[in-house]
Amino acid sequence: MAVVVKKVRKLGAGGAVGPSDRFTSPLRPLFVLKTPPCSDGCPNRTDIRGILTTIAQAEKNGITYDQAFGQAFYLITEKNPLPAVCGRVCPHLCEGRCNRAQLDAPASINCLERFVGDFAIEKGLPLKRLTEERHAEKIAVIGSGPAGLSCAYQLARRGYPVTVFEAFPKAGGMLCYGIPTYRLPRNVLDAEIDRILSLGVELRCNTAVGKDVAYEKLRTDYAAIFVGIGAHRGMRLGVPGEDAANVLSGVEFLHRGNAGERLEVGDTVVVVGGGDTAVDAARVAVRLGAKTTILYRRTIQEMPAVKQEVKEGEQEGVHIEFLAAPQVVVAEDGRATGLTCLRMELGEPDKSGRRRPVPIPGSEFFVGASTIIAAISQEPEFAGLESFRGERGGVPVDERGETAVAGTFAGGDVLELGIATTAIFHGRRAAETIHARLRGLTPEVNTPPPVIPHDKMRLDYYPKQPRAETATVPMGERLQDPDREVNLGLTEEQAIAEAKRCLSCGLCFQCDNCWKYCQDQAVVKPFETGQMYRFKLEFCQGCKKCAEECPCGYIEMR
Repeated sequence: MAVVVKKVRKLGAGGAVGPSDRFTSPLRPLFVLKTPPCSDGCPNRTDIRGILTTIAQAEKNGITYDQAFGQAFYLITEKNPLPAVCGRVCPHLCEGRCNRAQLDAPASINCLERFVGDFAIEKGLPLKRLTEERHAEKIAVIGSGPAGLSCAYQLARRGYPVTVFEAFPKAGGMLCYGIPTYRLPRNVLDAEIDRILSLGVELRCNTAVGKDVAYEKLRTDYAAIFVGIGAHRGMRLGVPGEDAANVLSGVEFLHRGNAGERLEVGDTVVVVGGGDTAVDAARVAVRLGAKTTILYRRTIQEMPAVKQEVKEGEQEGVHIEFLAAPQVVVAEDGRATGLTCLRMELGEPDKSGRRRPVPIPGSEFFVGASTIIAAISQEPEFAGLESFRGERGGVPVDERGETAVAGTFAGGDVLELGIATTAIFHGRRAAETIHARLRGLTPEVNTPPPVIPHDKMRLDYYPKQPRAETATVPMGERLQDPDREVNLGLTEEQAIAEAKRCLSCGLCFQCDNCWKYCQDQAVVKPFETGQMYRFKLEFCQGCKKCAEECPCGYIEMR
C-alpha cells in the first residue's frame, strides 16, 4: 500500500517543515483517459462526452454556442449521419449507463442529439467528406434503412460511388414505413436522407434486388455489396382463425398507414404484443378513432417497448391488458369479431431472461374487435435473396459483418431485430472494412480505454441540477392532428443547461482541482485554452491529493 505524503510537525514545535520531516511515496500522478459509461452503452460508440462537453465549454473555449452546436454535429456525424432521426427514435441506452444518475438524474443525451440534429437541418450544415479523392470501385447497397444509409454515407465520404437499391417508393426503410409521423416527421427524415444523397449517392427506388435486378448482376458490376433489407414481414400469431381479412401484422398496418393508404379499422382495435411496434400501432389506431387495447402476456416490467412511449400511449387512451394471451381468433363470414384469450402467470425465466408466461387453466375470456393487429415480431423478406437466410432466420455474418459470400456484407434487422443505432453501427462497420480491403489497408482495431464507474469519481464535487423536461403537445390537440409531432424537444437554453450537466467522466474538464490542491507546485496550469495540465514530477512527493480531488477520475497514481 502506498504511503500518503504528509507534512509533519512535532506538537508545539514552530518553524517550517524541513526535508527530514517529510514522508514521500514512490507513486506519481498520471493522466489516464477513461471511457465514459454512456459511450460504452451506445451500440455505435458515439463520442457522447465530446459532444456534450463541446457545448458545455463553449464560452470557456471562446466560441459561440452556434459554433459549438456545429462542432457537436460534426462529432456526431463521424459515426452517425442521422442525429435528428436518432434523437427521436433511439431508446437511449446511453442514458441508462450515465454516472449522473447516481447524483440526481441522467443527462438528457437523446434530446441533446435531437437538438443538434435539428440545428444542423435548420442551418443547412452539409456532411463532410474525408477526402476529395475519387475511387473507381463501385459499391451497391441493398436497402435504404438506417444500416444501408450508414454504409452508403461512410463509403461516399471516403470517395466511392455508391448506388442504393430500394424496393419501396421512398427511402428510409423502417424509419419511413414503420415509425409513425407523430414520432418521426417525414420532413426530418427526408432532410437527413437528402444530405447523404448530396455526397453523390445514387438512389434507385422501386427496385427490388432479386426481382427487378438479380443479385448476381450486382456481384458482376460492383466491387462490394451491402445487404440491409430490414425485417418487413410480420410474424403470425399461430392461433386458429388468424387468416381472417381484418387480422393484420403490426408492420403491415404501419406500412400501409405510412404509405398514405386510408385505413379502416372500425371502432375497436386489439393489438397483440409488447414491443415498440405494438405501441406504435395502438397509438395510430387511437388516432383513427378506435377504442384500442393491447394484449401483452407478461407485465409492464418485462414489456420491451420504450417506457415513455407506453406512458404516452396510456395517456392517449390505449388500454393495456397485461398477463393475457390470445388463443383463438373468433370470426364470422371471414372477418374477425374478437379474440378468445387466457389469463397468464409468470413462471421460470426463459432464454431471454424474462419470466416465462404460463396459462392459467379455466381463465378464458373474450375481447371483441373490429380489427386485430398482431405485433409480436417480424422477419426479413428474402424473396430473391434466399441463399442468405441462416438457420435461425437472420443472415449469418462474421465479426466484420461479412456474409459467407466474399465481398457481400449485411447489417441491421436482417441480422437480428434491433434498434436504429445498432443498424447504423453495422453499416459503418461494413463500410470501414470494405474501404480497408479495397485500399489494401489493415483494418483498425480500436480497443477503448477502461470504463470509469461512478465510485471512481468525486460526485460530491458536482452541484445537483434538475434534468430538463421537454414539452409535449396537449392531449386534446395531438389527436385532432394525427401527424403532428408529439414531443417538442429542448429549447436552446435547455440544451446548453443540459450539456453542462455532463460530468466529463474520465476526461479533464479544467476544474483546477489538481492545481489548487497540490502543495508542491508539481501541477502546471495551462496558459492557453485547449492545452492540458502538466506534471513536474521532479517536484512531486506522491501525496495523491491531485488524484483524490480529481472529480472526473482522470488522474491515477502509479
